[in-house]
Amino acid sequence: MWVFLASEVMFFTGLIGAYVVLRMSHPAWPGSEGHLNVWIGACNTLVLICSSTTIVLALAASERRDLSAVRTWLLLTAALGSVFLVVKGFEYAAKFSHHIVPSTNVFWSCYFALTAFHALHVLGGIVFNLVVLAYTGRPAWWASRGRRLELAGLYWHFVDIVWIFLFPMLYLF
Repeated sequence: MWVFLASEVMFFTGLIGAYVVLRMSHPAWPGSEGHLNVWIGACNTLVLICSSTTIVLALAASERRDLSAVRTWLLLTAALGSVFLVVKGFEYAAKFSHHIVPSTNVFWSCYFALTAFHALHVLGGIVFNLVVLAYTGRPAWWASRGRRLELAGLYWHFVDIVWIFLFPMLYLF
């Protein structure tokens, strides 16, 4: 998992690095010009931060051997990830309805690339959490001591941290 996460860090570092280089090399950066709603981005940030809390609570419940709580917190983590994606979907729909697409300018190309790749990773994290949730019903769950849950937690925290970088970079600066 650590090697996989390291490769994901390199992937997003490349994307973020390209964004920074493009932004710094553009004399008149074609920014969002008021088209990005900071409050929507901030709410999505809060949703992901809350989802980090729920995955930690699932891990804590696993250590207490409280299977019902593990399942509840995993389901809530997946639900919060889904809320993030739904909000992002509405945000994309609003952009498209105003004829703002990746080819509009360099900023929007970067915005859509960075947020779409992040959204795919959120979707992957949701699937991972749901797979772990399904695995909790098997007798071998306690034998593995929640190892799959730990891995899902690592991945979920990675996805959250990426957003912590993307939100201010795209929405605030």
